[in-house]
Amino acid sequence: MKLIDHTKVINHMKPRLAINVFYKSLFFVATMFGLLILGILLYRILTQGLGYLDLQFLQSLPSRKPEQAGVKTALIGSMWLMGVVAPVSLLLGVGTAIYLEEYAKKNRFTEFIQVNISNLAGVPSIVFGLLGLTVFVRALSLGTSVLAAGLTMSLLVLPVIIVASQESIRAVPKQLREASYGMGATKWQTILRVVMPAAIPGILTGGILALSRAIGETAPLVVLGLPLFLAFLPKSVFDMFTVLPMQIYNWTGRPQEEFHAIAAAGIIVLLTLLIVMNSIAVIIRNKFQKRY
Repeated sequence: MKLIDHTKVINHMKPRLAINVFYKSLFFVATMFGLLILGILLYRILTQGLGYLDLQFLQSLPSRKPEQAGVKTALIGSMWLMGVVAPVSLLLGVGTAIYLEEYAKKNRFTEFIQVNISNLAGVPSIVFGLLGLTVFVRALSLGTSVLAAGLTMSLLVLPVIIVASQESIRAVPKQLREASYGMGATKWQTILRVVMPAAIPGILTGGILALSRAIGETAPLVVLGLPLFLAFLPKSVFDMFTVLPMQIYNWTGRPQEEFHAIAAAGIIVLLTLLIVMNSIAVIIRNKFQKRY
């Protein structure tokens, strides 16, 4: 029986271990660098904006005087925007994913659609702003209304929702479908009662993350021509409005230092909304990921 030379084995493993330690250290340094930059950003924003963040700031309308300026118009406008984006993008996105995964035939045409949907997910947001300006603002004469901006932002996040929904539907085990068919269920009954309950955690997670992106986007809204300063609240989807990113952009462009601090307070409000939405996505994923 041939004995193993442990010295040779150790010498042979040393280069691999050294490479492993190098990459581990590199990834650790990269992670710490990103956390450091994030920490500096949060410290800068919190130290500037916490002093201006109070109930009056949330309930006041925009003003040309820093001590009277508030975020109410932009906050309500962001909620109006999400009220349009959420149903439109989720219904169209999930419906498209169901059709492509469950009904569409696998041929070159569907592959062409798949490739284009994936490519649209990486298109710069300003391109969707130009599309919204051409179609919704000018062609359909919707102007700078909640509806025009909501439809534009729905187009922006739609590819992300479609891809996330497809992956969630595709991840449902085939055994569940076969068991449903074996019990005599139709295709639609199987999709509605078996596939969708199993895929809904991933769909909702992807949808909420996509909506989080929509609420923080600025470039498409700038292209649409949304006002930077608006001192009244929208009453319908056809009214003019503004959103938190636009209001923050307006304040940061002012020469007064007080407006810069108010902009930091607005960023805190926006970050809070994003954290809440992303936390909901995490809770949904953790609650349902082991269900099937």
